[in-house]
Amino acid sequence: MDQASTGISTEAAQPSWDRGARQNSLWRDAFRRFAQNRLAAAAAVFIIILALAAIFAPMVSPYNYADQNYSAINVSPSLSHPLGTDQLGRDMFSRLVFGARISLSVGIVVQIVIVLIGVPIGLAAGFYGGKIDTALMRIVDIMYAMPSLLFVIIIMTFLRGELDRPGGGFMSSVASLDSKLGGLLGVFIGLGLISWLTVSRIVRAQALSLKQKEFVEAARGSGASNARIMFRHVLPNTLAPIIVSVTLGIPRAILYEAGISFLGLGVTPPTPSWGLMISEATRYLRSYPYMLLFPAIALSVTVLAFNFLGDGLRDALDPWSQH
Repeated sequence: MDQASTGISTEAAQPSWDRGARQNSLWRDAFRRFAQNRLAAAAAVFIIILALAAIFAPMVSPYNYADQNYSAINVSPSLSHPLGTDQLGRDMFSRLVFGARISLSVGIVVQIVIVLIGVPIGLAAGFYGGKIDTALMRIVDIMYAMPSLLFVIIIMTFLRGELDRPGGGFMSSVASLDSKLGGLLGVFIGLGLISWLTVSRIVRAQALSLKQKEFVEAARGSGASNARIMFRHVLPNTLAPIIVSVTLGIPRAILYEAGISFLGLGVTPPTPSWGLMISEATRYLRSYPYMLLFPAIALSVTVLAFNFLGDGLRDALDPWSQH
């Protein structure tokens, strides 16, 4: 009796260890294809170095980001200050290194918020369909109509106004947390609430396709609950597009943070941010162009590196790609 006559799918009929070995082989092949992409591999090395520099910033930077030397104000790049100093005598290299913490933190934390919101919503919409899908996707459509930057600015302005009010209780705890985060709490909330839409649509599209597959029907026929099917069978098969979306979403979050800080609504001074450094340097552009040049280069190269990494992961995780 063949498998077709028994109604058991090839996927379901295979031993679990065989499916696991095949899955591991797919990831190994993806890693090999990624390593062959020299631009993406170089971008990954740069991001790792940048992340290590941000983590160990006190050890890497020669000065504290807030230290002021009034005898070395607006000093051009030199041996004692490799990237020069700013209008307050603060070392530019040290501020760039500590600023990398802000940019990477925003990029990573915002993506975590996006995944926690967008993946469950997209998974539920695609798997259940019907009225649930319609309701959730209409919410997504409505939020897509909102200008993203304006929405974040409104959130930031509201939070700053609320947190600046004297008082105790819950808001006092929120204000304390915001202070420890350098004024980034509103950035995390604003970007997280507006940026999960794309991930939810990607996961929904994957779930709509996967729920019709034989291995899902086999799991349903074996008595598995909907929750088990979604998180044990459907979700693992959506990891590749989620990883690519998150990787490409990090540079968008970094640019948003830079734009918000440029407008004066991001980090709280003297905490350094590349966007804030660019904003402060605009008034000295003609006299001291290096003050704007270095943070602009750091921001541009980091965004490009994440874009190259995302493109490389997309090609490596695409089973139909040819290399």
